[in-house]
Amino acid sequence: MAIRVGITGVGMVTPLGNDVATTWRNICAGQSGAGPITRFDASDQDVRFAAEVKDFNPLDWMDRKEVRRSERFTHYAMAATRQALDDSRLDIAPIRDEVGVLIGSGSGSLDMLQSEFRTLLYEGPDRLSPFVIPVMPADMAAATVSRLLGARGPCFSTTSACATGANAIGEAVEMIKRGDARAMIAGGTEACVVPISIAAFAKMQALSKRNDDYAHASRPFDKTRDGFVMGEGAGVVILEEIEAAKERGAHIYAEVIGYATTSDAHHITDPAPGGAGLARAIRRALQKAEIAPEQVEYINAHGTSTPPNDRNETAAIKTVFGEHAYKLAISSTKSMTGHMVGAAGGVEAIFTALALRDGVLPPTINYEYPDPECDLDYVPNQMRRAPIQYAISNSMGFGGHNAVLVLRRYEG
Repeated sequence: MAIRVGITGVGMVTPLGNDVATTWRNICAGQSGAGPITRFDASDQDVRFAAEVKDFNPLDWMDRKEVRRSERFTHYAMAATRQALDDSRLDIAPIRDEVGVLIGSGSGSLDMLQSEFRTLLYEGPDRLSPFVIPVMPADMAAATVSRLLGARGPCFSTTSACATGANAIGEAVEMIKRGDARAMIAGGTEACVVPISIAAFAKMQALSKRNDDYAHASRPFDKTRDGFVMGEGAGVVILEEIEAAKERGAHIYAEVIGYATTSDAHHITDPAPGGAGLARAIRRALQKAEIAPEQVEYINAHGTSTPPNDRNETAAIKTVFGEHAYKLAISSTKSMTGHMVGAAGGVEAIFTALALRDGVLPPTINYEYPDPECDLDYVPNQMRRAPIQYAISNSMGFGGHNAVLVLRRYEG
């Protein structure tokens, strides 16, 4: 009998709240998480705003020694993981050899990289911290979660730019299906509101420059969109084989019934024309889910608010769904969280599961001026109540990465 995998716990740290309940409430209310950058002096930057995590205290989730020996992207991952484990009520101690960790990050610790380069240049190599290598690489979030929780199953990090979190969840599902783990801790984390990241993304014209109107800067699918808003945080899920979860009386948010990933093999930043790579991933994910395109009711879009992404993602949806594309509800929660890069896919998979659970479709805020090339139903500006059975979460990443998750509402 085929192994079925469900989401039994969720945890997140976002620009809209440091837990799931707060974030989801603010998402449904259509609140923007964007604001002036406070983490550093951005007065000399072209872009002086971002969607920062606010009022976060890592000591709520890790002891002081571990906080000192790790970086923000790991702190966010640890907080989201502990929330997800508490939510799932999964005791990993008796099965620790069969619990894996797959938490990805697009960049790892840019804070550490930037500060230690400054030390190297101005103070010399003898002044470098001995913790540069142990805390900076992208795999250290997963490694730290594994070490502190004693999860001794498969453990590594995915890195596929903005598709990282979705790839982590999808690959974790496949591990459970092939018997490599009984449960997986999976998702993405990112802490990229740092000077080098903001400056570099601005230089390549990827960020919105609405410094005087930051709350309305992220406007996916809107004709006047001019780039994304940098975000940060983490989104982590607990994945379990459904029969085992049922036996222990776990709450199951949703079943992950399909996953596919493809490469555009086209351009270092722009999607393939017509979103061809994403369209292939959606088709494959639906085939693996064994459902028809017409059964999908909601899409949590990648929806970055850049002109190329939104145009090509819309084209990909039309290619796969045909006339049904115009009956789909589609929203970009990045209009509120900003673009959380490696964390985006994890957080948006959770939003998709919550939409299935609650029958609530998040809005795409700041949608004011329709774009003739983006002419679908983007759930503009206000959330919508609609009971749904099937939904997908799209993720696309610089380098041509595409990852698609198909979720089904769990009904026992």
